[in-house]
Amino acid sequence: MATQDGSDEVRMESNAQEAEPLGEDVEQGDSEASAHTDAGNATTQDCSSSISNGDDADDKQETVDLKIIWNKNKYDLKIPVDSTGAKLKDRIHSLTGLPPAMQKVMYKGLLPEDKTLRDIKVTSGAKIMVVGSTMNDVLAVNTPKEVVQQEVKAEENKKEPLCRQKQHRKVLDKGKPEDIMPAIKGTKERLPTVPLSGMFNKSGGKVRLTFKLEQDQLWIGTKERTEKVPMGSIKNVVSEPIEGHEDYHMMAFQLGPTEASQYWVYWVPTQFVDAIKDTVLGKWQYF
Repeated sequence: MATQDGSDEVRMESNAQEAEPLGEDVEQGDSEASAHTDAGNATTQDCSSSISNGDDADDKQETVDLKIIWNKNKYDLKIPVDSTGAKLKDRIHSLTGLPPAMQKVMYKGLLPEDKTLRDIKVTSGAKIMVVGSTMNDVLAVNTPKEVVQQEVKAEENKKEPLCRQKQHRKVLDKGKPEDIMPAIKGTKERLPTVPLSGMFNKSGGKVRLTFKLEQDQLWIGTKERTEKVPMGSIKNVVSEPIEGHEDYHMMAFQLGPTEASQYWVYWVPTQFVDAIKDTVLGKWQYF
């Protein structure tokens, strides 16, 4: 019995010794599993960081902070400086709800759609003036501008050239003013940063035109006073080259529904004629 008990004790000790390595294997397995888990977490964190950095790609572009002013409201807009005028209109649309086709965007004159903000030297802090009405507002106007323009054009076709009419000849016969701004025939330029001056009005007095884009007004100044006319109230702008001096135009701003409300200005340099019409009426102005 003692021998049998002794054998049992030897076998039990042997089994205990064989079981010990199994415990080490379990601990080693747990360590390896933990290491794999940590490595997986690290990989996930690296991937997350990589994805987050990719989302910030736009922040690496050079941008400008602009102040958009429309309908007495102000909006802050951050936009890449290499965005075109057309892209700026899209962003303004998202801010105001005003469709791009109905926008007249001003920055030192009418902002061109095909040039970038960098091209026209727009810098951070610049104020961008936006003029325009929603379609509902336009349709609510009592006297559509398109109708007025067509009526004026039809009347003009029935008459002799404007510069030959008696009412205009008395002004034109005075000759070209000595201090008039130089004209450049065959070219088109944006509005100058200074008022257009040295011209005559219908009474033969000196007149100057100042385009206050930030207020959407045309200032018509004479020696006696300055009329501040909202551009939105001007129904039409007509012009005609002066015979014998085709590098200058005579131009009328229609301030009311009939020809009687036209304000005439003589000796307007031809290179500014289109810019004046675009600024006052806007290229989008279909009504």
